[in-house]
Amino acid sequence: MRFSRFLFFLTSLPRAAVMKRAYYLFNPGRMSRRDKTLCFQSTTENGEDQRRFLPINDVSSLYMFGSVDANSALYNFLGRHHVPVHFFDYHQHYTGSFSPREHLLAGQMLLAQTNAYRLSRRRMHLATGLVEGATFNMLRNLKYYQARDRDLRSQIDRITELRPQIHAASDVPELMGIEGNCRQIYYEAFPIIVPGYDWNGRQKRPPSNELNALVSFGNAMCYTLCLDAIYNSQLNPTVSFLHEPGFRRYSLALDISEIFKPLLVDRLLFRMCNKRELGSHDFDLVDNACFLHERGRKKFVAAWEDRLKTGIQHRKLNKRVSYRYLVRIECYKIAKYVMKINEQYSPFHAWW
Repeated sequence: MRFSRFLFFLTSLPRAAVMKRAYYLFNPGRMSRRDKTLCFQSTTENGEDQRRFLPINDVSSLYMFGSVDANSALYNFLGRHHVPVHFFDYHQHYTGSFSPREHLLAGQMLLAQTNAYRLSRRRMHLATGLVEGATFNMLRNLKYYQARDRDLRSQIDRITELRPQIHAASDVPELMGIEGNCRQIYYEAFPIIVPGYDWNGRQKRPPSNELNALVSFGNAMCYTLCLDAIYNSQLNPTVSFLHEPGFRRYSLALDISEIFKPLLVDRLLFRMCNKRELGSHDFDLVDNACFLHERGRKKFVAAWEDRLKTGIQHRKLNKRVSYRYLVRIECYKIAKYVMKINEQYSPFHAWW
């Protein structure tokens, strides 16, 4: 493997911003603790050792794409400073996270969140809002490119006809079926929005072409973004409302990411592909599967961080907020709603 002359690739928020930085490590090396800092040590092509020191108070999360050695002392250090670590394999598949002990523990919130899940009417209200937001952002993307000389009238009309069924759904499986139909129609528009790329529908395991590889990688980044936002709220990531809670997964992050995938991931990859910011040399073909090359991952991550730093004018807050903070606001809204339910209903109502 060739080593880059840089120890790792880093994109970060400006120093004037209050929020901490997310660090992305692509090169192999060793991460260790040095007093109150993190030390990343790697070897150059010339066999020389290089080190980079990161103040722990400047780190919000770590993304491990390369092979990085560490010991328990490091993870104890990261845990005390509430720094999560997200791991990706050689083909940039998200494999798991190191989550520090929750520092915003709240037993009342866990009871309220569980109560909201058990009360079918309240769960449907939350799940409906999630699907409503997801389909709204899909439709918004289609209308954006329809106004830019893409013939997407058929997809816009079909999703518009399906959306009223969201509030008429009787249970969560029916709701997920409506969302799945909308997303299938939405995916039909991809070859029209991004001409010149192969697309035979969404294929995940493994992605079969360049566009599918971008969607898979972008969705993994969105999932970890939502997981970080949940970690910084009092919500429990395993208790969800649209997706069924299961074993070994943070299903609430799947719920919230449904809203933001069209807004953050799809809009970004549409722009990068249409502006030819990515080329065939940024992808690897392995056994009829397509994956982002390290060069492509670095380009996407840089554009991803730039996207998260931009934002919108929030109508209720009457100020401009970044997309990163907008995800956190969504978590706060869910937390506020489930606590309101808990004030109205005792947990015993779920039993009787």
